[in-house]
Amino acid sequence: MDLEAALKNQSMMNKWITAAYRVQGVHSYSFQYHSHHEFEIYFFCGGDCKYLISNRIYELEPGDIILLDGMTLHKPNPKIESTYTRSMLHFSPTWMAEIAAVLGIPNLLDPFKKLNNYLLRTGYNESGQYIDQQIKKIVGLLAQMDEEMQRANTNNDLLEAEVKLELVQLLVRIYKMSQEELAHIPSNKTEKEVHAEAIASWINVHYAEKISLDRISTELNLSKYYTSHVFKEVTGFTVMEYVMGCRLNQVKFLLEMEPNLSLAEVSSAAGFESVAHFSRFFKEKVGVTPSRYRKNKLTSSTSLAKEDSV
Repeated sequence: MDLEAALKNQSMMNKWITAAYRVQGVHSYSFQYHSHHEFEIYFFCGGDCKYLISNRIYELEPGDIILLDGMTLHKPNPKIESTYTRSMLHFSPTWMAEIAAVLGIPNLLDPFKKLNNYLLRTGYNESGQYIDQQIKKIVGLLAQMDEEMQRANTNNDLLEAEVKLELVQLLVRIYKMSQEELAHIPSNKTEKEVHAEAIASWINVHYAEKISLDRISTELNLSKYYTSHVFKEVTGFTVMEYVMGCRLNQVKFLLEMEPNLSLAEVSSAAGFESVAHFSRFFKEKVGVTPSRYRKNKLTSSTSLAKEDSV
């Protein structure tokens, strides 16, 4: 049974959890951008794969774990030539929040809520191996539940309880692995931090459009002076530095992932008013021209594919 069929069967049986362990190849599963309401634990086992989350690109290494909030657009981008192997577990945050509250650990889901789709690089250390085996256990239990459902047309309450216990243990370990990163997130945000975050969020959505301090302050109902100064004070960046940083990230993404787009199309899609300005800014910040950057990335990808086929 391929991944798409496995998840479909499990989804029909349990709305609160689906999982697949060490699935290989691309099968018929879609690798288009997608989102979902469930939180996701993605475990990369092997192959050659970039993972795209919005306009960020992660070069994956075996043992990498990505904690996804589900709603941010994301997709894997594996090389067809490599043996792409991964495990995935989706679960309902609403259902798990209720269990966490009963257990007295209301912050259990903070890694998914607060870390903005976070990558844990384990290198298959002891924690990475534990996560791998927990997903394997849960997938095995879900398969048993599926067999029970097919045989008796009813859920096995004992098996379902086991799945819940194993999932809680998995999430507790992930929470422990994320504690250092979580510690850097302020527990109580000041009014200035809330406003700076709102400004950044607005820019993240609109950076490809024509942006001015007047427009931002009007749409967020803040004064122009306050918008400028509070953002610089909290983030260390001016508003326009942050806008240009967002545009630069999008340009890098498009140059690498959309090789058929012209430089003019890339420039326009990222919000630059002219190709000349785009080229000068890119060379200044990255150290090479956009054309050279694209060529280097494409050459690197081709070399890796050849190495994998040897």
